[in-house]
Formats: sequence, structure tokens, C-alpha cells
Amino acid sequence: MVNHSNIYRPLRAKLTDVIEESPLIKTFILVPESRFSFKTGQFIELTVDGIGEAPFTPSSSPLVTDTLEVTVMKTGYVTEYMHNLKPGAFMGIRGPYGRGYPVEKFHDKEVLILGGGCGLAPIRSLLYSLEDITGKLRKVILCYGSKTPKDCVYKPLFARLNKISKFETYRTVDKPDEEWTESVGVVTSLLNKVDVTVKNSIAVVCGPPIMMKFGTIRLLEMGYQDDQIYLSMEKNMSCGLGKCGHCMMGEFFVCKDGPVFTYDEIKDQPNIWS
Repeated sequence: MVNHSNIYRPLRAKLTDVIEESPLIKTFILVPESRFSFKTGQFIELTVDGIGEAPFTPSSSPLVTDTLEVTVMKTGYVTEYMHNLKPGAFMGIRGPYGRGYPVEKFHDKEVLILGGGCGLAPIRSLLYSLEDITGKLRKVILCYGSKTPKDCVYKPLFARLNKISKFETYRTVDKPDEEWTESVGVVTSLLNKVDVTVKNSIAVVCGPPIMMKFGTIRLLEMGYQDDQIYLSMEKNMSCGLGKCGHCMMGEFFVCKDGPVFTYDEIKDQPNIWS
């Protein structure tokens, strides 16, 4: 595994392209000055000199080490500044940090993925990893929800995945437009469409906290056991080093012990959805 030798010092990276995914979400394509790798589900700190930094889970394939893609939602001062950057600018990459998805445990399983909004960013990285081991999986089902069709990120991804053996995707929106022909409603409603063998399945949930809460409840109703459900608990992360305490969730530091947990690990911790 190739990594920057000092995880406390940002690795200089050049911004080569910016893709507008939705009115509030952009994907930044970065070329680091040396090869950089991570495990799917781990996160980085993306920095802008003199402005600040913020944690993000890469949305690109962990198998690619010469470029890195990071999908950023405009939510505050630092991310708004990032959204105004143009190709040719330089940024910093610090990390990788945390614990990602144990993909080796997905072998010979049906993988059901439930995503919402910008939560599709770490899921896209996971999907790249699962594509690489398609022969070791039973099937992969992706259910994704967004507020409107314009808010749906990675639009070409779904058509491409549907052409891959063992992959199937479903999308829904809260508010359709005249051109929308797919499902309407909350993302958990898509679970009524899927054919999955729960006993031989792994479920992955990533998205806004309220969506993750009701997604987990619905999966439990379907018969999933607590240790079959993987949650990416990225909320509230800040320093990435377990020093600031901003991401504490009961006994856990999300940035050091996660951000990927099984529901079994965190279900008894206080306020996991807040």
C-alpha cells in the first residue's frame, strides 16, 4: 500500500478538474505530488492554504494511486471557498485516517447498499472496490435517494452499473420533475423492490443521519442482524486525529475507531443519529 510518509503533514496535490454533480455538490480531481492510497471507507483531510481543512471520504477507486477524487458539498466557509477553486489550484491531502469497509467479509455475500444525498461519495469508492471482486460476490444492489433529480450525484454511474453482471441499481427522489421516470418517495421505499437473501447478505448505509436512522430500522425489520449492517458515521469529524473530541460518540472517536462501524458496535451508544 502506497501512502504519504507523514500523515500529519498535507501532501501537495494539484486540482486538475472540477465536476459539478449538483447545484451544491462538486467532485474535485486531484493529482498528488506522490502516489497516495487508501482503503475504501477511510477518510482524508482536504486542506486549502490559509483557509482551513475539512474531512472527506474519497469517492474514487482505492485501486488508483496517481489521482484522487473528492466530492464536496457546499455547507460552510471552507467548502464554499473550495467550490470557487479552478483547475490549476493546489490543495493538500492529509491522511488517510480511520477504519474503512472490511471488503474481505463481503465475499460470497449479497451486498445491499442504501445511500442518500452526498452519502453516495464513500459508496462510490466502495462500488469500485466491489467491481474489482465481482467474481467473489453473489450480487450488489444499490438503492439511492435524493431530494430532486438535480440533486442526484454521479448520474452516469447508475447506467454503467446496470450493465455489469450481478449489479442492479434503483433511484428515488422526493420531488420529481416532468422528466423523471423512476421512483418517488423516501429511499427506504426502494427496499420493497429488492430481492435479497437476508441471511446471506451484508447491508451498507450512508447518508444524512435521519436517513441512516430509518434505513437501519427498516433493515432490522427485514431481518438483518445488528452485525450485518455497516454504517459510515462521518458526522461531526474535525481534526481526524482523535484530539479535538468533536466526533466523540459515547466511548468511540469516530475519526479513529470508525468512520465505518457495524450497528452492533454502536447501537448502545448515546445519540448516534444526532
